[in-house]
Amino acid sequence: MNTKHRAFLKWAGGKYTLSDVIGKMLPKGSRLIEPFAGAGSIFLNTKYPQYLLNDINKDLINLYKTLQDTPDQFIHDARKLFTPDYNVSQEYYEIRKQFNATSDPYIRSLLFLYMNRHGYNGLCRYNSKGGYNVPFGKYKRPYFPEKELLNFVEQAKTAEFVCESYRETFARAQDGDVIYCDPPYVPLSKTASFTSYAGNGFGLDEQADLANAAEEVTEQKNVTVLISNHDTIWTRKIYEHADKLKSVKVARTISQKGSNRNKVGELLALYKPKK
Repeated sequence: MNTKHRAFLKWAGGKYTLSDVIGKMLPKGSRLIEPFAGAGSIFLNTKYPQYLLNDINKDLINLYKTLQDTPDQFIHDARKLFTPDYNVSQEYYEIRKQFNATSDPYIRSLLFLYMNRHGYNGLCRYNSKGGYNVPFGKYKRPYFPEKELLNFVEQAKTAEFVCESYRETFARAQDGDVIYCDPPYVPLSKTASFTSYAGNGFGLDEQADLANAAEEVTEQKNVTVLISNHDTIWTRKIYEHADKLKSVKVARTISQKGSNRNKVGELLALYKPKK
C-alpha cells in the first residue's frame, strides 16, 4: 500500500481525504495539469512523469517556486519561525504587517508559511487592497511540517509552477495530458460563499465557463479533464455533458466548531477525449 502524503500547508477544501478516489478516476498520461493547485494534495499523491501546477494566488506559487529552487535554505530559515517566541499574537500581527509591506519574494514565502500555520483555521484571505488579513490562530504548538516540505521538494523535481488564469493553463494542454480542476466550490448556501482567497471572486459565470473549457479541450485534443465541486442541482446541470459523474460524501475540513463538520456531497465530473 502506498503511503499517502499530506500537504505542508493547511488549506480550506484540501483534497487529502479524496485523493484516493480522485487518483482512481484520473487516467494515465504524460503530464498532470492542475489549473487550481491549492495545497497540492493530488499532485503529492499521484505519479505522473511531469506536472504543470497553476494557481491564481501569487503568494502560493511564489512559495512553491522558492521551495523548488532553494529547499535547504528555505527549510532552515522557516524552522526559526516555529518557536514559542513567535507563537504569540503580538509577533503574529507584526509578521503579518511585515508580509503586507514587503515585495521581497523570499521573505514573503517564509512569512506565508508561518502565517498559514499560525493563522486562524488555516485560512488564506486578503482584503480589497490585497493585504493578507487572517487573524492569529491561538494554537498551543504550531506544527513545523518538515517531512511534508521534503516530500513536496522531491515531487517538485518534475513540476513547473505558473500563476495565470485557468483559461491560460488550459491553453497549454497537449495530447496525452490529464487535467484535474479543483476550483473554488459553488456555495451550499447564501452565507457559505468564500471568495476572497486570492482577492477575486469565482462566481457562477466562471463555474459554467470552466465546464465549457473542459468540453472544448476534450473535443480538440486527446486530453482528459476531471472537475470536483459540491454536489448540487446546479453543478449537475453545468456538468451535464460530462462522460461520467461520481458523487461522494466527505467531511468538511474548515469549520469554526468541530461539531459542524458534517459530511457533504462532492461531485466529480469526468470529461473524456472525443478525438
